[in-house]
Amino acid sequence: MSVLIVLFLTAILVLFSGVFEKGKYARYIGILGLIVGLGISFLPECEFFAQYKSMYDYSYNAALFTKVSIVVTTLLFFLGGFAFSNHRSHQSELYALMLFALCGGIVLFGFQNLVTLFIGIEILSIPLYVMAGANKTDLRSTEASMKYFLMGAFATGFLLFGVALVYGSAGSFDLYAIHDFAYNNPKNLMLIMGAILMLSALAFKVSLAPFHMWSPDVYQGSPSLITAFMASVVKISGFFALFKLMTIAFGGIAGDWINILGVFIILTLLLANVMGLVQTNAKRMLAYSSVSHAGYISLIFFGINNFSTYILGYYLFAYSLATVGVFISLIWVEKIKKETSFAAFNGLGKREPLLAVVSTVSMLSMAGIPLTAGFIGKLGIFNQAVAGHYEFLVLIAVLGSALSIAYYLRLIIAMFFYKEDNFHNTERASITYNIVSVVIILALVSMGIVPDIFAKIFGL
Repeated sequence: MSVLIVLFLTAILVLFSGVFEKGKYARYIGILGLIVGLGISFLPECEFFAQYKSMYDYSYNAALFTKVSIVVTTLLFFLGGFAFSNHRSHQSELYALMLFALCGGIVLFGFQNLVTLFIGIEILSIPLYVMAGANKTDLRSTEASMKYFLMGAFATGFLLFGVALVYGSAGSFDLYAIHDFAYNNPKNLMLIMGAILMLSALAFKVSLAPFHMWSPDVYQGSPSLITAFMASVVKISGFFALFKLMTIAFGGIAGDWINILGVFIILTLLLANVMGLVQTNAKRMLAYSSVSHAGYISLIFFGINNFSTYILGYYLFAYSLATVGVFISLIWVEKIKKETSFAAFNGLGKREPLLAVVSTVSMLSMAGIPLTAGFIGKLGIFNQAVAGHYEFLVLIAVLGSALSIAYYLRLIIAMFFYKEDNFHNTERASITYNIVSVVIILALVSMGIVPDIFAKIFGL
């Protein structure tokens, strides 16, 4: 909880820094607060907060995912100077909202109670509804904000209805009390219905089909840096919350919801990868890529073992790094060319070779190509599912990965093999973007060659 307090106070400070110099120093204050928060996350939790463990527990797993989220958010803040160049008048608000959303994610990492789960989801979601509509003069951005808000309201209704049914049957909001009730009453219909409703609500948050319909429009309409935040930090938070809820609270009735999740995974992997093939806009393609990865990550529920949480953390970190890596070039191209079609990336390899390389390595990692972190992450999840005798789902996932290579290659080919279009701007990528690109390339390749680096980075 010490980390949570530091980041919350940083968000407040960033917000009020907008009074001075139009928020010129907001990004630097945010980066400093994130670095301090990251340092504190490696320290033992203060004993003072032990009294709140029934609601929030900064456990070993919560610490791991907190560190991962802070690292990814820090990388995004480094990209913010150029990405938010047309938001000078309210950039402090955007940075503050990102930090508030991160605080919601950290609440989700340590929740012990369904009330805390709901609070964390709302703290995470409400800033996102605002940030999606940050491009005030763009109708797509306004549409993204409204669509995200309305669909999020429906998901919240599902979640609260599920919480009500669970509380009505188990008589408690505590995860472990619900766990005990589920094992002693595995045929309780009210509990089962509550679990399915809550599963559906969180499936919306992580964009599992058929609850993914908001993703393409919201991802395309939102400012690109915010889209990267949604596709990385929000997905990390949502998946860990889903994993913790379903395996702890509803582990005793897993037979009643695991098959439903299996159907979600099959729909997600087939639909998202097929739709990704027909996209002509890179941002929408990445939206469907994000949906497909929700399907791969959900395989973590099948064949669960003692290493499942570690595998989940590894995959989410590798995927988030790759997401930031692709968005580095997307943000730059969008700023220069005012569009994100595949054609806009023509000749990027010649104009900005480092940005093109980091995007290529990132997409190869997303596709699960060997010697990248994405390959190790997928291998870990697939091995676990095969050990649990869910070979059919793994076969569908492998087929989906094969399809994804096709639409990733379209963007790679555009960057390196198509003639450069006439750029109307001579601006070059900043030293910050180049440094972040190098860091991501090194991280993805080194984690793919020596997977134990992940454990060493986060002090496991």
